[in-house]
Amino acid sequence: MDPITSGRDAYSPEFLIAVERVLANEGGYSSNPDDPGGATNFGISARSHPGLDIAALTRDAAIEIYWREWWLRFGFARLPAAAAAKTFDLAVNIGAGSAIQCLQRALRACGRPVAEDGAIGPHTAAEAARADPGALIAALRSELAAHYRLVAANRGSGRIENKFLKGWLTRAYS
Repeated sequence: MDPITSGRDAYSPEFLIAVERVLANEGGYSSNPDDPGGATNFGISARSHPGLDIAALTRDAAIEIYWREWWLRFGFARLPAAAAAKTFDLAVNIGAGSAIQCLQRALRACGRPVAEDGAIGPHTAAEAARADPGALIAALRSELAAHYRLVAANRGSGRIENKFLKGWLTRAYS
């Protein structure tokens, strides 16, 4: 067994705090026909994991997926803890690239010069560490809310997206 990627004791404290937030926001099993992700459990979607029995997915297995496929893969640990937790939570909901772009726009709103490339590279990480933490989270919330409003306004008739908008905005501002 690889000690870095298996077992709850091997996870970083920052990840454990962040993943608890994701699990609380995502909840358990859902198969809402209006959800483009299809069936989900703990936020893990059948669309992204076609060979996985989503209904039988355990909480521990979901945490392992989030560790490997999200936290490590996209480099959330490079960010200050609060920004990492918020960006990670939103990445699960809107995709990593979009969430990281929101973070980068929030950094620019805080006067930090970063490119909007959707990746947590050394420059984005350094600027996030230099930003005022409170201002960064406030700006990130604003960028995420704007993202959700645009999604609701631009997709089809907006009926399905507007059905989810209140929950999305609650998540953005939390």
